[in-house]
Amino acid sequence: MREDRQLIVITHLSQLLCFITGFGSLIVPLIIWITQKEKVFQMDAHGKNIVNFQISMIIYALLCIPLILAFGLGILGFIILGIISLVFPIINAIKANNGETPTYPLSLSFIS
Repeated sequence: MREDRQLIVITHLSQLLCFITGFGSLIVPLIIWITQKEKVFQMDAHGKNIVNFQISMIIYALLCIPLILAFGLGILGFIILGIISLVFPIINAIKANNGETPTYPLSLSFIS
């Protein structure tokens, strides 16, 4: 196994594709993780955290849709999810570059 922090940083930052293209925040990191988890040191742990975070964000976004009818709470939820989805991939990319383990808030553990 080789150590490739740049690829891990790119994997974290690829979550930001949804702000540019509207999609890809789950697909691109998932493809990188699946193809590189056996080749790159610590890619498996980082990839699992990223995929769990993205699946959690999708579930929370789906829960916000019916909450829009409840006094507009869903709109506030979407704003908070957008901020979290923007800030934490950047923070964790910096942590990955320094060799630290990423932590994502509100992340449910689907893949362990």
